[in-house]
Amino acid sequence: MEKDTAVDSFFEAVLTLRSKEECYRFFSDACTPKEIHAIAQRFNVGKMLYEKRLYSEIIKATGASTATISRVSRSTGDGYKIAFERLKQTDE
Repeated sequence: MEKDTAVDSFFEAVLTLRSKEECYRFFSDACTPKEIHAIAQRFNVGKMLYEKRLYSEIIKATGASTATISRVSRSTGDGYKIAFERLKQTDE
């Protein structure tokens, strides 16, 4: 994705959020419920792909289509990996 000033401003705002409640409030203003659920679904698909789970398991757990799983699989890069590794550290 190309960097752009508007996206930079949006990300800077996201980085100021300090709790799940603040995230709910911010993203409820910024996105529709359907958009939030789509992003969350892609995130969960990415996590399961990162864990080397089978497509059939991912479909059952997330309800994602094979097209969505393939799309996430092609885009899974360092961004997801950074988040998953950090989340793993907080679980320990």
